[in-house]
Amino acid sequence: MRARYGVPLGIAAAGAAGLLYSAGFEARSFRLRRVTVPVLPPGMRPLRVLQVSDIHMVGGQRKKQRWLRSLAGLRPDFVINTGDNLSDPEGVPEVLDALGPLMEFPGAYVFGSNDYYGPKLRNPARYLLEKAQGRHGLNGNAPAEGVVHNPWEDLRDGFDAAGWLNLTNTRGELKLEGGSVELTGLDDPHIKRDRYAQVAGGPSEAADFSMGVVHAPYLRTLDAFTADAYPLILAGHTHGGQLCIPFYGALVTNCDLDTERVKGLSTHSAEGHTSYLHVSAGCGTNRYTPVRFACPPEATLLTLVGREVPGR
Repeated sequence: MRARYGVPLGIAAAGAAGLLYSAGFEARSFRLRRVTVPVLPPGMRPLRVLQVSDIHMVGGQRKKQRWLRSLAGLRPDFVINTGDNLSDPEGVPEVLDALGPLMEFPGAYVFGSNDYYGPKLRNPARYLLEKAQGRHGLNGNAPAEGVVHNPWEDLRDGFDAAGWLNLTNTRGELKLEGGSVELTGLDDPHIKRDRYAQVAGGPSEAADFSMGVVHAPYLRTLDAFTADAYPLILAGHTHGGQLCIPFYGALVTNCDLDTERVKGLSTHSAEGHTSYLHVSAGCGTNRYTPVRFACPPEATLLTLVGREVPGR
């Protein structure tokens, strides 16, 4: 009997231990990543940008809230929130409270699908199936039915009251010490709310520096930003793969971006231009899959510095 059932019981024990680790420890092991990006015009002072993404707030997540509040101690020049703040229709007050100290700094935001709609319980294996079939979000899938509508208007009003720029298919400008930053944003491509035609044309000549902001890094939006010569694009959505294989990486991105660029700093090329792309792995999870493995939750402090000048 021992020989017959020893291996299955061992596998079950290992699986249980992995689940306990991924849900009980790693999903709550918040990290700050620091990245330097050479994108500013020569002579412009360095800028410190804090990117927060995919908070997926559920009521009672006190450790996450304390950690988010502590990020204000970094004193960034400005904050970019790349969406999916909610995973609970009742979570707006806790999001605004957790981000309250950060809203003392200049900032801007875009929304993700989970800001508009509550999550649904689904089999995680469907992400692999949809990847194999080339289907992601509403891009090729049938429209969602029976979804919970989140009070995104309350979230918007709270951010707006703090002076953060709403970048929903529009442009905005932050006036900072030593220069101005133009921000061009899109609504979430994952649910087909992006309208690039409304913001097309590339950086304005009046701005000292320009960058693109979007929740889900679908290739069509990256191509558009890059073809318009934006030097930097910030995105979230992927959760860094969320459940990764050590020494291999992510299996899915939940969009049409390749897994090699599922998180962190990379580049994207289109129509003869190349942009830096930073994808945040985010600091939360869908409330129905509160696990992470080999992919800890994070925020990122990006230090933007002068780009290299050819010939030097």
